[in-house]
Amino acid sequence: MSTPANPPQLRRVLKLWDLVFYGIILIQPIAPIGIFGIAQRLSHGHVSTAILAAMAAMVLTAFSYGRMAGIYPSAGSAYTYVSRGLNAYVGSLIGWAMVLDYLLIPVINVIYPALTFKRLFPQIPYSVWVGLIVGIIIFLNLLGIRFTARANEVLLVVESVVVVAFVYAAVRYLLHLYGVGGLLSTEPFYNPKTFNFGALRTATSLAALTYIGFDGVTTLAEEVENPKRTVPIATVLVCVICGSLSLLEVYLGHLAWPNYNSFRNIETGFIDVCARVGGVALFQAMAVILIVACFGTGLAGIAGAARLLYGMGRDDVLPRRFFARVDSKRNIPAFNVVLIGLVTLLGALLISYERSAELLNFGAFLAFMGVNITCIRHFCISPQVGRRRNLLTDFLAPGFAFLFCAGIWWSLPRPARWAGGIWFIAGFIYAAIRTRGFRAQPPKIDFSEL
Repeated sequence: MSTPANPPQLRRVLKLWDLVFYGIILIQPIAPIGIFGIAQRLSHGHVSTAILAAMAAMVLTAFSYGRMAGIYPSAGSAYTYVSRGLNAYVGSLIGWAMVLDYLLIPVINVIYPALTFKRLFPQIPYSVWVGLIVGIIIFLNLLGIRFTARANEVLLVVESVVVVAFVYAAVRYLLHLYGVGGLLSTEPFYNPKTFNFGALRTATSLAALTYIGFDGVTTLAEEVENPKRTVPIATVLVCVICGSLSLLEVYLGHLAWPNYNSFRNIETGFIDVCARVGGVALFQAMAVILIVACFGTGLAGIAGAARLLYGMGRDDVLPRRFFARVDSKRNIPAFNVVLIGLVTLLGALLISYERSAELLNFGAFLAFMGVNITCIRHFCISPQVGRRRNLLTDFLAPGFAFLFCAGIWWSLPRPARWAGGIWFIAGFIYAAIRTRGFRAQPPKIDFSEL
């Protein structure tokens, strides 16, 4: 049989707001709620400023991601950009850091619903909730069940309704207590009595978790009209919109609960704010939506991590006999699902929400720094033939983004840097062994199926 003259290809049908909507789904409108209490404590009551500082770093970095996506439209994201645009060995280390993030995403999204369940049903131990949630997620993954894009869209609508309800309740509460003047205050951004620059930097490293996921927009670059223009704008808009929503939520949260040391439970502090401004109904609604959102992300996170390990086993990055095995009945990497589930169980029992979030940012910000450096090399140091350099977009923007990200990364607490450093060194040693002292090509990590 003759092959078609024009084989099927991806169609460039997506427009700017299609990408923006997709990015908002990935980040979620409730993104800052999980870190609110912890970031308030770390920043001495300046979580709003931390959200703004993190937004500055993320907006500039998002622009770099968008530009690189126009050159390398691939699902590998930072790993692909650095490997192909800078250096294959450096790219392999960025990929190794991204693997750590894939392992931590389900841990974070098990810890938070377990903490929330513990608040709702304090008589049941936290460890029981962790075991139950992990068990359900493993079971559903083994059945092959996945949350679809439609389910995510429905969840986005429900989250948005709850967020709008919170904003309405908080504004009404503040107007009732203080009048119109109670809605306008500089204290959430700068309080001379408690401001500390070092504390703010540490909190900013955690607040950046609010924006994690914006890079998912770049994976659709092959299906976008005029991707070299549309993708950078979309990634920046996603960060600005989600950052603005996050800022509004934490600003009102601070005004309604200014004493950052008085939360009943620091990890679930925001639902205390909900109870204060909206009563039991809003408290329960926010708790439920947090549980559902984290559960969905945890389910997808374990599935994604299992598939990543499968790809690494198939490509001989990890031992093929174990990691590349696929269940013949359900066509899923069942061993990997169970392994990731066990890692998630141990992580949720042994690591706090705060530490797991900080460790997630360790890998994420290494990737961000790598993309910004790659952007400088590709557009400023070694531009395409015939292309004129632009000092602002080709050097200053990614350069400032790199410095922002480096500062935030260095501000991570010492335990996160030590743990992340051990993981990174292990990846370096592994890469050195596999490449015979960096003389052969590094093993490829395939992110394309995630």
